[in-house]
Amino acid sequence: MIRIKARAPTGRAVVLPTVWGAVAVGYKFGCPLAQQDGIGARIVTSAVFFAVGTGLIFHVRRALLRELRLARRAARAAQNVVLRPLPPRLDGIDVAAAQLSADRGASVGGDLYEAIATEHGVRVVMGDVRGHGLAALGTVAALLGSFREAVHDEPELGRVLRRLDRALARHLRERARAEHPANGVADLDNPVAEEFVTVLLLEIGRDGELRVLNCGHPWPYVLTGTRVEQLSCEDPLPPLGPFPLPAELETLSCGRLHPGESLVLFTDGAEDARDAHGRFFSLSAALRAAVSDQPVSPQTVLRTLFRALLHHTAGRPTDDVALLVLRNGRKRVQLSGARGEDVGGSAARARQATTYP
Repeated sequence: MIRIKARAPTGRAVVLPTVWGAVAVGYKFGCPLAQQDGIGARIVTSAVFFAVGTGLIFHVRRALLRELRLARRAARAAQNVVLRPLPPRLDGIDVAAAQLSADRGASVGGDLYEAIATEHGVRVVMGDVRGHGLAALGTVAALLGSFREAVHDEPELGRVLRRLDRALARHLRERARAEHPANGVADLDNPVAEEFVTVLLLEIGRDGELRVLNCGHPWPYVLTGTRVEQLSCEDPLPPLGPFPLPAELETLSCGRLHPGESLVLFTDGAEDARDAHGRFFSLSAALRAAVSDQPVSPQTVLRTLFRALLHHTAGRPTDDVALLVLRNGRKRVQLSGARGEDVGGSAARARQATTYP
């Protein structure tokens, strides 16, 4: 937990209000003009007290702004530790990511993402914790900490997902114990039953092969030139938290991410954003507008999407939004197939989808 400790008032913070108050009291009882009842004396007295009051207000305002700047610096530090900035390139994959918190003035929220290059490929997680803002930060930290360890240790994506599920269960038990210390041990077996997290686990192999496990999260979009399509329409697994994972976890194979193609991962705050008339934000239309001019870098896609999203919501999103763009920047490899096709080209791309058992 991140705590911001209030500082004791400094000497300047105590002396200045005292001086202002002493000036006002000294004028009222020590100045002969303040004892008169004429209109001129009353005007001068009012001006003096107005000046004293204005000085006090400006002093308090400056102190509050100083504390606000300290709180924002602490929030930015928390974001850099929990939701650390991603490198621009991972094992040939160009990366761009950003998050927008629904809490005004906050820089952290309930969305999580991470991308790590491992010996098994580039592994990515995108998740959405129930709720938003600072209240969900503890769950985000627990899941990301587990993911960063598991992706290097576990050769199979299903075992990474089980590690995340166990980390979430431990976190919820500890939170229930902290919030309700009077409860018995038996009451901690099912803590916070309404808490859940949607998670999308993605692995990009050296040959561009995509392997996915989806627990209740929106499917990402694939950008091929100026074409925008959804990666898969298969039914995902339930979100983590309310239900146990199935005994057998089969990773979904989604074809390949070929050189020049991009994946856009997002949380549901993007597609659920509404304008003043209640109309939902069309993420696919915004993506088509973003890739209308070629070539397009992941950073350009990200800026275009956030600009369109903020314009749609008039700068006031009601839920946290996280976007992650992954572009295969590896060199195209020419392989002679059965018909002499370029395997690296989009014409040979076939995204075979298998259903979950």
